[in-house]
Amino acid sequence: MAGKLKTAVLGATGYSGLELTQLLSAHPRLEKPLLMRRNGDGGSADLADVFPALTGNGGYPLHPLSWKTLKQQGVKLLFLATPHDVSRSLAPEAIAQGLRVIDLSGAWRLKREENRAVCGFDDADAVAAEELSAKAVYGMTELNGEDIAGAQLVANPGCYATSIILALAPLLKAGCLDRKHGIVSDSKSGVSGAGKEATARTHFVSVADNLSAYSVFNHRHVGEIVEQLNLKTEEFTFTPHLLPIPRGILSTIYVRLSAKMTALEVEGCFKTFYSGKRWVRIFATPKLPESQFCLHTNYCDVGFCLAEDGQRLVLISCIDNLVKGAAGQAVQNMNLMYEFGESEGLR
Repeated sequence: MAGKLKTAVLGATGYSGLELTQLLSAHPRLEKPLLMRRNGDGGSADLADVFPALTGNGGYPLHPLSWKTLKQQGVKLLFLATPHDVSRSLAPEAIAQGLRVIDLSGAWRLKREENRAVCGFDDADAVAAEELSAKAVYGMTELNGEDIAGAQLVANPGCYATSIILALAPLLKAGCLDRKHGIVSDSKSGVSGAGKEATARTHFVSVADNLSAYSVFNHRHVGEIVEQLNLKTEEFTFTPHLLPIPRGILSTIYVRLSAKMTALEVEGCFKTFYSGKRWVRIFATPKLPESQFCLHTNYCDVGFCLAEDGQRLVLISCIDNLVKGAAGQAVQNMNLMYEFGESEGLR
């Protein structure tokens, strides 16, 4: 493309929105992003008022959301770092205005109505929403790169889902897993994964010196995971936990292989599947990923331990929930959509 791409971010005042704004601002192929706030939100005129660490960096003005302003500024791509219901209503409007959209919420990830039910969407035009949902592309570049390149609407994956899907996809694709035995994921996340709005669960007094499970059997990411991996709901058990750390996800996934394998065969399955995929690192056994290895990066680190029986397998998958689990993956998607190098603007 000639010239630099003009992007806009709606929802920069959240944790993922802030991370995204910083990545876009440093991207060599982009103009500085236009930051927008929803009409009626009021509040600060500059993002540095919300995040003082940005002070002195040339200003990050927040403009009221206006389709006219987006057009006048030459914006081609809109990032929605907004709540699910907001993204659900705004994405169709943005596309009608000729914009391409990358949505960081869960508004457009789910194809099956039974999985979308957990979100409780009340679409003003259910038919149009269903049509757009069918066209939305799930934005995991390692799995859907070709479809993402030409997409009008990309649904950025969830953070837990990213860590789990990338760990399981190679083995499921190769038919190596005994699905009847069940797949269990025990996942732990830093508090930023719960969003910026504080709740009783995320207050310091509740989180510090504590580890807690939540949303057992009814977490909204379950539908996303089973859809993308083509699993039956009863084949997958997911228990998320809240860790007293700011960011990072570690998923421990328990599976049984359908036939005996060696550690080298398991490692080879992963390395073959992710050959040429810049942002997935495979750890050779017995070395295992740790959350600190990938913090502030766009890497997903995957490792494993194979039992002596050659069939019981434990997978460890780590990401930074705000980067590979949100903003970094969104930049990956943008890079594919505009034929940039997939690693540009990322670390």
